[in-house]
Amino acid sequence: MLPPGSEMWNAQIRNFSVGARHNEALSLFLGNLRCSLGFKPNHLVLAAVLKSCAALFAINLGEALHGYTFKQGYISCQSISKALLNMYAKFGKLDDCKKLFGQVSYKDPVIWNIILSGFAGSRMHSNEVMKFFCAMHLGGDAKPNPITIATVLPVCARLGDLEAGKSLHTYVIKSGFEANNLVGNALVSMYSKCGLVYYDAYATFKSISQKDVVSWNAIIAGFSENGFIEDAFKLFNWMLKGPTKPNNVTIATILPVYAFLDKNVAFHFGREIHCYVLRQTELVEDVFVCNSLVSFYLRLGKMEEAECLFQRMKSRDLISWNAIIAGYASNREWLKAVDLFRRLLSLDTIRPDSVTLVSILPACAQLQNIQIGKRIHGYIFRHFVLLDDTLLENAMISFYAKCNDVIAAYQIFSMMSRRDLISWNSMLDAFAENRCDTEFLNLLRMMCSEGMRPDSITILAIIRYCVNVSKIEKIKESHGYSIKAGYLLGDIQPSVGNAILDAYAKCGDVEHAYKIFQSLSDKRNLVSYNSMIAGYVNCGSHDNAYMIFNKMSETDLTTWNLMVRVYAENDCPGQALHLFHELQAQGRRPDAMSIMSLIPVCAQMASVHLVRQCHGHVVRSCFDDVRMTGALLDVYAKCGAIESAYMIYQSNPQKDLVMFTAMIGGFAMHGMGKEALSIFCHMLDMGLKPDHVIITAVLSACSHAGLVSEGLKIFYSIEEVHGLKPTLEQYACVVDLLARGGQIDDAFYFVNNMPIDANANIWGTLLGACRVHHKVELGCIAADRLFELEADNIGNYVVMSNLYAAEARWDGVMEVRRLMRTRDVRKPAGCSWIEIESTRNAFIAGDFSHPERSFIYSTLRTLDQQIKNQFSYDLVNV
Repeated sequence: MLPPGSEMWNAQIRNFSVGARHNEALSLFLGNLRCSLGFKPNHLVLAAVLKSCAALFAINLGEALHGYTFKQGYISCQSISKALLNMYAKFGKLDDCKKLFGQVSYKDPVIWNIILSGFAGSRMHSNEVMKFFCAMHLGGDAKPNPITIATVLPVCARLGDLEAGKSLHTYVIKSGFEANNLVGNALVSMYSKCGLVYYDAYATFKSISQKDVVSWNAIIAGFSENGFIEDAFKLFNWMLKGPTKPNNVTIATILPVYAFLDKNVAFHFGREIHCYVLRQTELVEDVFVCNSLVSFYLRLGKMEEAECLFQRMKSRDLISWNAIIAGYASNREWLKAVDLFRRLLSLDTIRPDSVTLVSILPACAQLQNIQIGKRIHGYIFRHFVLLDDTLLENAMISFYAKCNDVIAAYQIFSMMSRRDLISWNSMLDAFAENRCDTEFLNLLRMMCSEGMRPDSITILAIIRYCVNVSKIEKIKESHGYSIKAGYLLGDIQPSVGNAILDAYAKCGDVEHAYKIFQSLSDKRNLVSYNSMIAGYVNCGSHDNAYMIFNKMSETDLTTWNLMVRVYAENDCPGQALHLFHELQAQGRRPDAMSIMSLIPVCAQMASVHLVRQCHGHVVRSCFDDVRMTGALLDVYAKCGAIESAYMIYQSNPQKDLVMFTAMIGGFAMHGMGKEALSIFCHMLDMGLKPDHVIITAVLSACSHAGLVSEGLKIFYSIEEVHGLKPTLEQYACVVDLLARGGQIDDAFYFVNNMPIDANANIWGTLLGACRVHHKVELGCIAADRLFELEADNIGNYVVMSNLYAAEARWDGVMEVRRLMRTRDVRKPAGCSWIEIESTRNAFIAGDFSHPERSFIYSTLRTLDQQIKNQFSYDLVNV
């Protein structure tokens, strides 16, 4: 410690403060104050110490020193007044600053500049700044200087007060401050932020005689922020050709400009900037520059470059972590985003802020990782500064909603102290997405009662609700409100128009959907076309779907999937397959929906080869979809490959009701009743409750396998055990079960004693059994009922005719044929096909178009002759 009475400490403390060694300045000052009895600081030392308090944000010490200066009689000293004003301004204690300012007797430009800069630092006090400036200007004692002008101009820009800005510019010209760089740069920035970049800002920039790096940064940023990307790019090139070297702000300003260019071009120029940075030592180690480069690469989707740069950074701040986490999340790299977030949490020096959490929550939602989301929620509760962040609370609502925890989402919403429109929209969307229809309506009423005006996002949530409840009237109401509010006319991307179109289409009103489609005219995009095609497909208007498809100038995978489905539903498997191959030829990779659209085509063509190709693509693409697995199992069975179907069943650990149904149905169509029963019993043992579909499938299996007692036991269990009412299909299965077992009379008795009227399917089953078991009289009764119910079904006439013919009752045959002629019922040509070496061979009665017809008919004649010869040989031996 310096000896008492020594004046050396005076200079030492001041030197520390001037040299920005503020901790040492305060330490030396307090040490001497406590230990040296002869220590009495003068006004210069106190002013220096107050400056250090402001720099270190030492509020308590600064306020104590204020009291000390007052007691020591230094309060009227100009240097002390300036230091105190500066300190309170830096602390943000503007009320104290204003009070002290009123106590200062003589106010020079420095004092005015201190008070102006203090209030200018807060957006809430912009109007106060303008009042102070007017008072200074009109007072006349202190003239505004260049620092004053540079302080007030950004406030004019912030207020959007162009007139005030221009008045200041006039004052600058009159006062001869035009040559001052500080003023010129502030004017360039002010005009740019007010949207007058192309003439006023650029003219001011050109008038600056000695342009520095701040001048160039201001004009480049101005052109960039106002959308003049090409001009910003040209200015940067001019800057490079001049004496002024770009600094860290220049790099951070120009990189977003490059991002607006074509991705490949932007990447090329971005790499050049990166190389320039690597050649400048001061830029390589600048965290601000590195963060800008990381954000640039992430914006272009160049994940490897961004990650490599992030890993090589010598020092990282929170902005670095936020940039890389947000970049991974926006580029759908959810797992990497979560992994980096975990790494950030393990650090002792940096803690996540609201920006970090808002970036990571969507990644957690996409991964359905509710545990990490709950940990983030806990972190927010432990850090009070985050509790009142509306943006973060909105992100939490969205997270819980996407994880299907609507209760948690609503709890957050109800506890919010300040709700904005995003909060209401997030909660409404959550209720609509999770089909909470009553809660949705109640919340919408509450929103309107609180004076919140719906925007286009609200309308999208309302439309989703309307689709959920299938209410055309509500869609029309939303449509009308959207027209009145101008959401359809002012929509550059027709999100509301497309949503209304899609809603009409999903609710079956394709007429209104098409009117919306036409009204969009030049605003139509892929979503518009796809929604219209989907609407036509769902209502069976395939010709209209073709018409829309043929008008499209561009398509996406959704379009192709829909059109494959159109061909499949129109029984045009060849065209559907051709379209699928065309999709692949264009370099598009089929997704899960593509395969789901193609699977019915495989069934129509009975092509095991095609099914295996689809299955292979599913495995290679790692599609993990239970519905698709069930569909593959079902189509394998339909194409005769029951072993492959059973292998899929066995290999899948997560079996649901759909998969059990598909496997039982497969065994049923192959006559493997015992195997189907075994699967059904296994499902019951697992505790799964059967539905009507699976019960019908197992009854069909029993019927095909002749398991009469087992089938009847299952039928009677429908109501007694499972609490369901038997359906007509299940009654038909029992009739078929009894008939196939030869119990025709029991089947007829069962039909007559059913609690509901038998339909054509049941009487047709009974008629078919009568033909097999030669029950002509009973067959006549069944046929009469059938001809009443299905007069145009050719199959019923054929069965009855064959029944008469089998019993040599030719009069009956003639009567049936006469009835067919009277009702103009014609039998279509029979058709069959077989797949050999991945080629489908179709045969139609009376058709001679097959290329191998000569060989086929020759072989058939040979086989026919061999059968006849064998039959003659057997008769001789008898």
